[in-house]
Amino acid sequence: MGILVLVFIFISLTQHGGADGPEICNHGGGLCRVGACVSGEYLAQYCFEPVILCCKNLSPATTES
Repeated sequence: MGILVLVFIFISLTQHGGADGPEICNHGGGLCRVGACVSGEYLAQYCFEPVILCCKNLSPATTES
């Protein structure tokens, strides 16, 4: 019975229209997080809507040369 529940959840997540996946998020400089973004980040899109968020930094990281 537990396997059927997991399969149902997986199918539900893949059927949802607003998910771009972690590859798009990581390529754009974001991180996939479960539940909520941390302080200093904003919700840019969804990795797997509505549970896993793609969070990006509010300010761009600076690099020292």
